Amino acid sequence: MTTAIETRRTARRIVGAYLTLSLLTVVTLAVLSAVAPSRVTPEAWVRGVIVAVTSVLTFLFATRAVSGDERALLRLRIVVAIPLVAFVAVLFFLPLPGWMIGEQATCGALLLATAALIFRPAPTA
Repeated sequence: MTTAIETRRTARRIVGAYLTLSLLTVVTLAVLSAVAPSRVTPEAWVRGVIVAVTSVLTFLFATRAVSGDERALLRLRIVVAIPLVAFVAVLFFLPLPGWMIGEQATCGALLLATAALIFRPAPTA
């Protein structure tokens, strides 16, 4: 049987992948701005930076939740739920370069997997 801490550790690993992808996206935006500026839009920059900043917070909350901090788990649940809605809206309504649409969909999938873990009832002993 999986314990609550094991579940939170798994969630933190997924959030770590989300953090890594988000930071790599900002690096990609910087590189593309220099070598292929037509592949980067102002909307992509804004979205990329916002996602990167929130991914750092998400990882911090996930790390604290692993240590048993219930308030951090609540914060993690909030910080995961809100961007999920934003990712869907962005995919349908914000004009982003094609490569970034894929990145945003992947980030949304990672957050959905995290939500599936952190919103399910805690296992009982």
